[in-house]
Amino acid sequence: MTSLFGHSVRSDLLLLYIADALICFLAVSALLAWQGGIPVGQGGVLAIATAVIAGLIGGAAGLYRPEAFGRLRQLLANLAVASLLLVVLLPLLALLGPADGLRGHLVAVPVAFVGALVTTRLGFTAARRRGMLRRRLAVLRADGAGADLLRLNAVIARQGSFEIAEEVEVEAGAPLGQWLDPARLRAARIWGVILPDGTGVPVPLRRRCEAAGIRLLEEGEFLEHQLARVDVERLPEAWLARSNALRESLLEAGFRRGFDILLGTVLVLATLPLLLLTALAIKLDSPGPVFYRQDRVGRGGRVFMLFKFRSMVADAEKAGAPVWASKRDSRVTRVGRLIRLTRIDEIPQVLNVLRGDMAFVGPRPERPAFVETLGGQIPHYHDRAVVKPGITGWAQVNYPYGASVEDARMKLAYDLYYVRRRSLFLDLLILVATVRVVLFQEGSR
Repeated sequence: MTSLFGHSVRSDLLLLYIADALICFLAVSALLAWQGGIPVGQGGVLAIATAVIAGLIGGAAGLYRPEAFGRLRQLLANLAVASLLLVVLLPLLALLGPADGLRGHLVAVPVAFVGALVTTRLGFTAARRRGMLRRRLAVLRADGAGADLLRLNAVIARQGSFEIAEEVEVEAGAPLGQWLDPARLRAARIWGVILPDGTGVPVPLRRRCEAAGIRLLEEGEFLEHQLARVDVERLPEAWLARSNALRESLLEAGFRRGFDILLGTVLVLATLPLLLLTALAIKLDSPGPVFYRQDRVGRGGRVFMLFKFRSMVADAEKAGAPVWASKRDSRVTRVGRLIRLTRIDEIPQVLNVLRGDMAFVGPRPERPAFVETLGGQIPHYHDRAVVKPGITGWAQVNYPYGASVEDARMKLAYDLYYVRRRSLFLDLLILVATVRVVLFQEGSR
C-alpha cells in the first residue's frame, strides 16, 4: 500500500502504472528521434505528455483495477477501449508538438502503446505467480477473534497482494515486545503487522518498528486501506472532526468551484446538439415533460431541485410514495432505457453544478424521504452531507446501483471514505474512473 495525498493505492498497481508510462515515454521518444528527426530534448515534452495521457486513458479503461487481471476477456476489452481512446485523443495531442511530431505516427504510437500494455501485464502476471509482488504479514489476534480472522483472510486472498506468514493469538494485557521484535520480523521478511483494533503499542516499541521499516496497522485501518471504504459500524462518534472534508482550505475550495464552473460550461456547450436530440426523442417517445425535477438533499441538509432528463413514464410514482428503481423497471421508457445506459439522463445535473447546488464529485444526492428513513437505520448516514453532493462519486465508481437499505449502507461506506480522505487527487481518480463506468455501462438501470 502506498499513500498518495491520503488515499491508499496498491503498490503493485502503482508500479504497473509507472512501468506503462515509462515504456510509453521511451517508445514515443524513439519514434520522434529516429523517424521524425526531432531532438530528444524537443520531443521529450511531447513524449511525457503522451505518457501521462496514456496513463489516464489506461485508468479510464479500467486497466488498473485488480479485477482486470483475473478475467482474460475483461482484460482484452479494457485494452481495446484504451486503444480506441488513444486513437481519438492522439490527433489533439499532436497539435501541441512540432508540425512533424506525432502527426506522422498516429498509427505507430497506439501500436506501441498496446505493445507496452501487453508487455507490462505479461511481466506483472508472471511476477504475481512467482509471489514477487506479494508482501508478508504477521497477524496478532485476540482470544475468540476467529470470525474477524476469517474476514481478514478473505480480503487478503481476494486482493492478492499480501500473504499471512504468521498468526499469533495474544491474550489481553500480554506484553507485545516478544512478538513485535523488529530484528525477528525483518529476518522473517515481514512487511507489516496487523493488530487487533484498540491495541495500545508502547511508543518506544512503535518507533523501533517504524525505524526498521515494519508497519503496524490495526485491523480496521488495514481493511480500510485495502477495500477503500470505511467500516461504518466501527466509526467513533468524533471521527468527522478529523476528516479532510472539514479541513478544506480556501484555495482548494476555490479551485474546486472554478473547475466545476469551467467543466460544466464546456460540457454543456460540447453536448448541446446531443441534448437537443435527446429532448426531442423524449418528447416523441412518451407524453410528459422533457425534464424530471425532484427534491434532493444537499450539503448541510438543504433541499434543492434536481434536474434530469425524464427516463420514466410521467406518472411513475402515482401512488405518491418514493420507490427504489429496480432492474428492468417497467416504468422506464424506450428512450429512457437508452439514456440511462449511456448516462445521458444525468447531463442536465450540470445546471445544478453551475448553480452551486452540486459539484461534479461528491456523494450522490438522495431524496428527503430516503434520507430520513436511512438516517434512522444506518449510523453516521447524515455525515455524508458535510460536502456538496456530486454527479459522480467514490461510491458510484466502486459500487453498482443501490436499491435497498443494505446497498445504501455499503455505498455510505465508500462515501464516508471519500469524506475522510477527500483530496483533489482523489477527485481526479473518480473523474477518470467515471469514464470507465460510462463506457462499460457499470451499474446502470
